[in-house]
Parts: sequence; C-alpha cells; structure tokens
Amino acid sequence: MNAHADITHIRGVIPAMFTTFDESENLDLDRAHILVEHLLESGVDGLYITGSTGEGFLMDDGERKAFAEAVVRIVNGRTPVIVHVGAIGTKRSVELARHAKDIGADAISSVPPFYYQYGDDEIYGYYRDICEAADLPMIIYNISLAGMMSTSLVQRIASIDQVCGLKFTGTQHHEMAQLKQILGPDFMIYSGCDEMATQGLLSGADGIIGSFYNLIPDTFREIFSLCQKGDYGKAFEIQKIASRFILHLVKYGHFGVMKQLMNETGVDVGVVRRPFVHPDAAVMREIWDFIDSLEKEHGEIHMDFTRQRHRGID
Repeated sequence: MNAHADITHIRGVIPAMFTTFDESENLDLDRAHILVEHLLESGVDGLYITGSTGEGFLMDDGERKAFAEAVVRIVNGRTPVIVHVGAIGTKRSVELARHAKDIGADAISSVPPFYYQYGDDEIYGYYRDICEAADLPMIIYNISLAGMMSTSLVQRIASIDQVCGLKFTGTQHHEMAQLKQILGPDFMIYSGCDEMATQGLLSGADGIIGSFYNLIPDTFREIFSLCQKGDYGKAFEIQKIASRFILHLVKYGHFGVMKQLMNETGVDVGVVRRPFVHPDAAVMREIWDFIDSLEKEHGEIHMDFTRQRHRGID
C-alpha cells in the first residue's frame, strides 16, 4: 500500500456528522462550530462529513465545499476529518476531492456512482479517477442505498494505491471479516451499522462510523473501549440497550428525530432539509416517554444526553 495513503491512525468512534442548517434550510456555520466542539468534547476519534447523515446529496457542491472548509478550520488538526465526495458522476466527485485535498482534509470517502446501474469496470474507473486527481487516502463506502458492491469488486478497487479503507454499512459481517482478512491489518475497515457496532467490531472492524454517534457518542465510546479490551459480553449488553433506542427512533425517520433530540438537549444543530421533516410535539412526547422507560428498566443506560436534557415540549 502506498505509504502516503496510510490511515491506520484513524480508528475508534467516528460520527457521520450532521450538516447544520438554519430555519430557512440554509447552511449555518455558527451551528457547525457548536456541533464540532460538542463532539470533540465528547472524545470522538474523527469526523465523517457530507455523507448520507450529513444530507450531502441534498446540498449543492458549493455548500459541500463551504461546510468542509468550515469543519476543517474549526477542527484545526484536533481530530481526523474525512470528507465524503460521492456524487452520481466522476467530474463532480473529482472536483470535491481536489477541494478536500486543498483545504487539508485527512481523507476522502465515496459511495459508488449510483442510479444508472453502472458496471464493475465503470465503478472501478470512478474510484481510480478520483484517487489519481486528488492524491488523498480514499475510504470506499459500501452501502445498500447506493447498491452494495461485491466482495470481489471491493478487492479490485482496493488495489488502487490511494484506497486504504472501507466503510461497510451492511449486515453481512462475514463479508467484512473476510475482507479484513484478505486485505490485511493496514487496510482500515469501519463498521457502519450503528445498531450492530459491537458485532462489527467483533468481526474485525477498526472503527465505527455512524449517525447516532452525534447523539450518543459516549455510549459507543464505551462499547469500543470494552471491545478493545476483549470484553464483548459487556459491550453487547450496552449494545442491546442502544439498539432498542436506535430501532425505536428510526420508525419516525431518524435524521429529523436525532436533530430534534439534540436541539432539545441544548446542542443546537438546526433543521433537516426537505423532504426530510422534524417530528411534531406528540411524537417527541412519545419518544421521551420511551427514553424514560428505558431508564427505568435499565437504570444507567450509558447515554449522557438523557441526564442533561430539557424537554422543550408541553
């Protein structure tokens, strides 16, 4: 592997960070500063920006660049920043990747090109062209929303010099474990299913990248620490509670719910972009009641936000 593409230092708990929008759905960089500082204070191990959770596909390229610039500037080297540059076509992704290089991002990532059902040669060429243009470490992003790439195609793409990692957002952890074994210890693999983080780490993932690490990073930092110590049993007990929480929230469209929960607990991250919507007051009451029931059932549920919340609802 090209030494320049070494990202073995990027491991641990990495939020797929929200993009912050104001009430008119415009980019809000003041709120970005609030969120970045909150996550850094929470002890996260990196930030993954303008991806699926970051509503990157609802942003134009100028907005994606402006947000990436702001995050890199605010972070100022305190943690690695991975910029998602995926788009439907190579030209746009190349431009976003070159920009990420220019502003000092630590790595880039991309879903495969989607919608047109591209063939394997075309997908391989997409990653090759981005890597040649940007000369930054590339983390492949394999997710069903864009069409899961086969293990053989991932291996082929991994032969490109700058490709040195994989974000695997799937439940087929045996495939992730197989890829880790084949590609070796220096090829970083990140598990992307929040509700199966412990299983991902048990399958050999070097880190976890996900949406809910914006909201409950402390929960997953504890899970990651326990897994590093080999205490998968205790980690899984915490995971089971976290998974109940996650699976309950996703019933309501989790981006809007997560942002609303953060807003109601004092971390102002703004709104989601339409067609996403925020839950109404009745839904939020039900969600808080569910969280209260989790606390009563389990006592300490390893979620700091529940202890600092203010309801903000009738």
